[in-house]
Amino acid sequence: MEEKKIDIQSIIGFILIGGILLWMLYNNTPEETESVNPTTTTEQVEEGDQRSQISNTENNSSPVQSDSTSLADAQRRLGAFGYSETLASAQGGTTTISNDVLELKISNKGGYIEEARLKNFKTYDSLPVHIIKDGNASLNMKFSTTDGRTLNTENLYFEPQLTESNGNQILSMKLKVSENEYLEYRYAMRPGEYMLDFSVRSQGLTGVLNSAETPVLDWKLKGYRHAKSISYENRYTDLIYEYDGGDDDSVSSGDDEDEDISYIAYRQHFFTSILLTDTPFQSSKFEVENLVDDEEVDTVFTKTFASTIPLDLKAGELNYDMNWYYGPNDYKILNDYDRNLDEIIPLGWGIFGWINKYLFIPFFAFLAGVLPSYGLAIIAMTIVVRIVLSPVTYKSYLSQAKMKILRPEINELNEKYKDNAMKKQQETMKLYSKAGASPMSGCLPALMQIPVFYALFQFFPSAFQLRQKSFLWADDLSSYDTIAELPFTIPFYGDHVSLFPILASIAIFIYMMMTTGQNMQAQQQPGMPNMKFLMYLSPIIMLVFFNNYASGLSLYYFTSNLITIGIMLVIKYAIIDEDKIHAKIQENKKKPKKQNKFTKKFQDMMEQAQEQQKNQKRKT
Repeated sequence: MEEKKIDIQSIIGFILIGGILLWMLYNNTPEETESVNPTTTTEQVEEGDQRSQISNTENNSSPVQSDSTSLADAQRRLGAFGYSETLASAQGGTTTISNDVLELKISNKGGYIEEARLKNFKTYDSLPVHIIKDGNASLNMKFSTTDGRTLNTENLYFEPQLTESNGNQILSMKLKVSENEYLEYRYAMRPGEYMLDFSVRSQGLTGVLNSAETPVLDWKLKGYRHAKSISYENRYTDLIYEYDGGDDDSVSSGDDEDEDISYIAYRQHFFTSILLTDTPFQSSKFEVENLVDDEEVDTVFTKTFASTIPLDLKAGELNYDMNWYYGPNDYKILNDYDRNLDEIIPLGWGIFGWINKYLFIPFFAFLAGVLPSYGLAIIAMTIVVRIVLSPVTYKSYLSQAKMKILRPEINELNEKYKDNAMKKQQETMKLYSKAGASPMSGCLPALMQIPVFYALFQFFPSAFQLRQKSFLWADDLSSYDTIAELPFTIPFYGDHVSLFPILASIAIFIYMMMTTGQNMQAQQQPGMPNMKFLMYLSPIIMLVFFNNYASGLSLYYFTSNLITIGIMLVIKYAIIDEDKIHAKIQENKKKPKKQNKFTKKFQDMMEQAQEQQKNQKRKT
């Protein structure tokens, strides 16, 4: 039997192997490093009790990386991304970039923005405005590999590298297969800007990415409530996207699917998250879900948004230059980017939007800059608008005065031809023609004011400048004012009493009395609206509907109706002389009136219809 001997070389080999294993274990254990260079700036990233550091020297030429040094090689050994969550070196945590207006925290796991805080704004209850926080948003890229696996970046760990160049903070997040093979998210933040550059690109992954299946980018966000009135905020919260060309007519909203997408915006009334791309997405699918089941119950979120965006591979690689915007829906800020972002703000379509963009927005900005409060700016703008429209008001009131003077004669015609509606209509038209009056002349001036009124109706709820600006008893002109809290909730009205809508309702009632009161003295014509009903309905609608609306809008309508009442009193007692109008009408009736083609044709049609009616009676 062969005698067993101790093999010295084997013992030395085992010792060497054990030493190598201990050395590898030591180097793969995350440690907390210390900055010994006084010129070094350190970005701390924490998750639980584990910390990692990204240290960048003052010249930012070679950032030092700590806890991710062996991540790339380990991921490559364990199969290209797929098992990174099992590695001891694959740490979580966040990397922070910020300027004087915006702070972003980017998660090392997934590489996406997990917190976005606007530094200069507060919510209605004085909390910091977070567009993203506590997992309400995600950005996940789903792609297939050549070995048949489907991977999600939200489950994988990126290696962060923070540098600075010309005052800009640049954060590179790399998901590595090797030093020369990786998927990269790159963020670049400039001082004082709400918009940052964002690019997605891959390098050396032609052998990893399955070119037969398009990678898909999923972007989701659950909108936080930032305003006092959840119903009011939710009304102006929506998903907006630009498609196919990027002009004013190529912006849409809501659930949909479209092509050639230039940007996607999750609008939360006064704050917005926007993803823009230099290379339009060939197609995208959008979903919006309302999270407010009961508007009377306190809620944290308004709506949830989701976008599914296929990303085309070029020569087997990804290469997209994009931008993120996290900031206010301020018209000037969005418009200055010159990327059609002002269309995100709901200023109205067509002529209504033009009036707001080119008249009211610049004029209100001027007034707000020279007057001591935004409430006074609203009043001043209302006065100017009413003065500009006063000629229209004059024409409308003049028409009403003529109709009032003609009322006795019209009543006589109504009584004389009460059994012959066609003859009554014909004689009434002749009277209007001879007197130079028309019921339509009072309606047309009112119709001319509709574009202005509707534009202002859109302007005030969208005016970011009014947010949290106080005036008199209203502490926020962008939300409702409160003079009393109710112990119960009234359907459609709410659980509070707002004073500005009450004042506006009273002013509207007085205005309606002045404009429709004289018409109610006449006999109600068949087919005509009940003027008394309308006189009471309009103030009630104002009272109920505007109780939860912006107090700045109610202030405008209250001031506008007060000024209109004043202008009408001046016109009635200082400008219009009803005796002179009556004499003028009688003089016009004596003159031969040349009829225009439309009036003559209308009267001919009436006469023909009357003749046909007579013929039918003869036959019977």
